[in-house]
Amino acid sequence: MEAQELAELIQGLRLRRTDTAQVEAKSAVRGLPKNLVHSLSAFSNTAGGTVILGIDEEAGFVPAEGFNANAIADALAEACSEKMVPPVRATISIEEFEGAPVVVAYVPELATSEKPCYIATVGKYAGSYFRGHDGDRLLKPYEIDRLEENKYQPAWDLEPVREAGLDDLDPDLVVKILERERTIHAEVFGKLSDEKAMKSLRMVVEDEGGKLRPTLAGLLAAGIYPQQFFPRLNVTFAAYTGTDRSSDSRGQRFVDTASFIGPIPTLVYETVQAVARNTRLGGVVKGAFRKDLPDYPPVAVREAITNALMHRDYSPQARGSQVQVDLFVDRLEITNPGGLYGAVTIESLGKYGISSTRNQHLSALLEVTPSRVAGRGFVADNRGTGYAEIIDELARELLPPPTPRDSLTSFSLTFLRRAMTEPERAAATFGGNKELIISYLREHYSATSRELAAAAGLSQNGVRKILNQLIEEGMVERMEALRSPKQRYRLVESIP
Repeated sequence: MEAQELAELIQGLRLRRTDTAQVEAKSAVRGLPKNLVHSLSAFSNTAGGTVILGIDEEAGFVPAEGFNANAIADALAEACSEKMVPPVRATISIEEFEGAPVVVAYVPELATSEKPCYIATVGKYAGSYFRGHDGDRLLKPYEIDRLEENKYQPAWDLEPVREAGLDDLDPDLVVKILERERTIHAEVFGKLSDEKAMKSLRMVVEDEGGKLRPTLAGLLAAGIYPQQFFPRLNVTFAAYTGTDRSSDSRGQRFVDTASFIGPIPTLVYETVQAVARNTRLGGVVKGAFRKDLPDYPPVAVREAITNALMHRDYSPQARGSQVQVDLFVDRLEITNPGGLYGAVTIESLGKYGISSTRNQHLSALLEVTPSRVAGRGFVADNRGTGYAEIIDELARELLPPPTPRDSLTSFSLTFLRRAMTEPERAAATFGGNKELIISYLREHYSATSRELAAAAGLSQNGVRKILNQLIEEGMVERMEALRSPKQRYRLVESIP
């Protein structure tokens, strides 16, 4: 390590007066600290880090008196190779700092397929650590199991649901899935009976008694009510009044809450609808045309929800956790159990050729499962392009990319809300422009809220608010029943 880099690391410790997530310093005057193996494990399992020995933390991160650099360097090298599984391939050197020798070791992060790194004498479940901002933390068994899954292909989606039978599958969905397979793979599925085709798709398997049971993948993709067997394999939605989960000054916490049930096609559809009904649909008018400006593009929301349900952790330990969708006044957060799987990292998300599928049979089924979302033929394309489509859709709407957050236990995407247009800002502040709406209705016998929104440059929600005011004032009247989807509005005849 260069002298300047070492000086900057130690200066950073002095400023913070403590170790950091990337640097661990110890005096090691009385020998190699016994708990240093915790840091070796933690750095290996997290993002790597640097160990500096011969620095006295209690004295303000100055060189430790009586430090034997050669002996400590040898002891550290032995600990890395003999006390850790797998061995830690640290780069160890003796450097000079403020006229005194110190031992510096850079511990690289292990490849995903090699984690966890643990202390040999206590074993994997008692000796695997993770590095946080405040030091080393013992990994929980669930986190260790998720790391272990990166070494092989999980098969939780193939697990038979022993309490379920064929009558728990939606016959309409099953027929459409089989029709799709027989269309695109006629040479294979055209020769198979329905039962054999369902077995081949891993929608069903035979139990020990020879009875057909839906697999978890089959139930999630085409079940009538999967939550009968797994109550928390659903989506919960909450729209909050502010920027956090606390109540506002009136004691109100939620604008809307819902718990969605059913197979994945239904979960995706109902979640997209919930986001849409609780957000603005603004617009800009260019000539005779209006361009809708949703707070969150429906295509991006759909892909994010689909990815969360398709790639979440379905291991037994995670089946008590749902996909959570939280809508705040400034952002949308979508969180699923289980972090990124396999070779995929936050840095590689959306990049061509880098894709890993935790639930490969569920993903394959969703590729041929009809979608309920308009404009989408099937639930998923299963080609590793979902995240790229999110980025592209946001870019088309001149919105920033989402912020991903990944841990061993969960993954989340955060979307920022679209900024208000000038007309929307005016409507929010002053109640909108009634004159534009009245002027349009004078020139047209009647109009829909969408047409009036285009004319006034407002969101449909903003226009409806003004229309309700005009109706109360007796200036405008509805032409259809209150909640009719064909609703039109016109001026009351007495209005000059």
